[in-house]
Amino acid sequence: MIRPRRVPSFLAGAFVLACAGFAGPALAIQQTSTFSIVAYDSVTQELGVAVQSKYFSVGTAVPWVKAGVGAVATQANVNVALGPQALALLATGMSSADVMRALAATDTSWAGRQVGIVDAQGRAVNWTGPRCMDWAGGETGPGFAVQGNILAGPAVTAGMAKAYRETKGEMAERLIAALEAAQAAGGDKRGMQSAALMIMRPSTTHPQYNTRYIDLRVEDHKTPIKELRRVWNIFEGFHLANAHLDFADEYDAEGRHDLARLERDRVGESMQRALKRNDRDVSLLNGLAWACATHDMFLGDAVEAAKRGSAIEPRNVDVLDTLAEAYFRDGQAAKAVEVEKRAASIDTKSVYLKQQIERFQKGPVQ
Repeated sequence: MIRPRRVPSFLAGAFVLACAGFAGPALAIQQTSTFSIVAYDSVTQELGVAVQSKYFSVGTAVPWVKAGVGAVATQANVNVALGPQALALLATGMSSADVMRALAATDTSWAGRQVGIVDAQGRAVNWTGPRCMDWAGGETGPGFAVQGNILAGPAVTAGMAKAYRETKGEMAERLIAALEAAQAAGGDKRGMQSAALMIMRPSTTHPQYNTRYIDLRVEDHKTPIKELRRVWNIFEGFHLANAHLDFADEYDAEGRHDLARLERDRVGESMQRALKRNDRDVSLLNGLAWACATHDMFLGDAVEAAKRGSAIEPRNVDVLDTLAEAYFRDGQAAKAVEVEKRAASIDTKSVYLKQQIERFQKGPVQ
């Protein structure tokens, strides 16, 4: 019989309680050679993981995140059960370092594991077992940890850390920049296949963000980080703009107006990036334009984004409606009516479009 290593007495009680329900042998062991970063944002309270590997669907094995609790990356000779186990331990109030020690104390294959953990106080740790395949290693910094195995060399994790520290903007942007820097330094020696980005964010009024704020995966692609960047850009405009505005309203209600301004500015920054790179994804342009128009912000940019979208898809009624709304909010009622009539000529049965035309003809409510 294989006897588990003894758990230090100061951890034993918490470990038993937190891991109830995680009994039995480890889940299927797979060799997940990869590079990853776990991180915490002290301003927004976001916790996240970004990862890339020459491994199919790495997002199903490596990243584990729980809002207000922590973020975990488990890789190399991976035991996927370590992700939920670590989050359960963090949820009891244990620090990331204590959780790492607790995991090590009961794992007979710990020498082949690689794990990164950051808790909801920003305390980050990582572990690279001596049996991980070269090159393997990592580093930690304020609020983040980077790690990887079967890499081109230490420049990969060093580049990740540098990019995360120096990149401006929100966490997702910084995490993707870290992956890009890692790949530029050589990345996984075996090549590329999949990537994932997972971020959770605590909210009392919008609980969906506690379990699904950003969750993007590229399962099988020749250039997965580039593809992750592409789908992130679309997500940023199509979904995240509304999330930022939800948080802005939440912060305003709490009297935290500085943070509310930050959330609205993030939407404006997303819009500027989309316009600057001459983005041609209509769903992105339309999403950003609609979010800005209906919240009476960045209206000139909203008009420009909707104009670009309608130029790409001139018979897209949704985009024409967005352009009309942006014109109307920007004080150009005549143009709003003209564009909405064009939309109504395409969808002749739409009651909504007729109501919009009537609304625009009446002019803004004083």
